[in-house]
Amino acid sequence: MTAMTDAVRLLLVRELEAFAREIEMFPTDDAVWRTVPGITNSAGNLALHVCGNLKHFVGAVLGNSGYIRDRDAEFSRTDGNRSLILREIRETIDVVSRVLPELSEATLEGAYPQRVAGVEVPCGRWLMHLCAHLAFHLGQAGYLRRMVTRENRNSGAVPVPVLAQQ
Repeated sequence: MTAMTDAVRLLLVRELEAFAREIEMFPTDDAVWRTVPGITNSAGNLALHVCGNLKHFVGAVLGNSGYIRDRDAEFSRTDGNRSLILREIRETIDVVSRVLPELSEATLEGAYPQRVAGVEVPCGRWLMHLCAHLAFHLGQAGYLRRMVTRENRNSGAVPVPVLAQQ
């Protein structure tokens, strides 16, 4: 494992665990799928989206997992219980934890194996982007949960002490 893959793995797992806490804080399964005026995607959709994103870009492309992404389904789902979402998050944590430690320095320094948005991106930089993408949607889910539930409880997202772990 390289220092970079270890750092990326740590951040992705931290944010995915925070996403699970956000989902668990919704009072009902139905509330996970609610939105408010001006917001298109529910916290449930955002969670499924980040999981599909990581299972594809880390699991399928870098880890040859065979995962087939259905991006439209990530956003079209409007119901289901929280346990389904939490299972997706756990599976995604497993994928990230399994694939990233196996990546070599040469892989990180080279181009990501798949063009993204029509361009070739360095693999290490793409992994950093995936961290930022996940954190962005985690923040959206946190604010949406507060708007939907009208509760200002903190999920403890992005705890800094995790960064000191070896």
